[in-house]
Amino acid sequence: MLRWLCLLLLAASPALAESLVATRLILPGATVAAADVALARAAIPDALTAPDQAIGQTARVAIYAGRPLFAADLGPAISVTRNQSVTLRYDTGALVITAEGRALGQGGAGDTIRVLNTASKTTLSGRIMPDGTIEIGNTPCAGC
Repeated sequence: MLRWLCLLLLAASPALAESLVATRLILPGATVAAADVALARAAIPDALTAPDQAIGQTARVAIYAGRPLFAADLGPAISVTRNQSVTLRYDTGALVITAEGRALGQGGAGDTIRVLNTASKTTLSGRIMPDGTIEIGNTPCAGC
């Protein structure tokens, strides 16, 4: 009986983990669709393992066909583009200040970008909120 158990353990092939790979070239700024990714039977360290982790995200770099997808290569969908007119918001609880600005970069909800206050011509850094406004200061991004 012990001999059969040993034989079964030796004959069993090791299970491979699945990793997410690109099925075609995904350009920077493109939104990843279901047809753009597939699961490959390979254990690639730090690669995404499920299609829902990538679908709907935006590529930050070019991802070539057959290459694995990593979390650092993807980000939230772009909601603010460079040179877009945006609303700047500074909120300290009792005091809320809003102003018009211009985005000096692009990003999605939760990303930090530089913006130009069009009234004062001052460059600031702020976090993109889910509604597209730019929160100035150290305010946490709820819902990002």
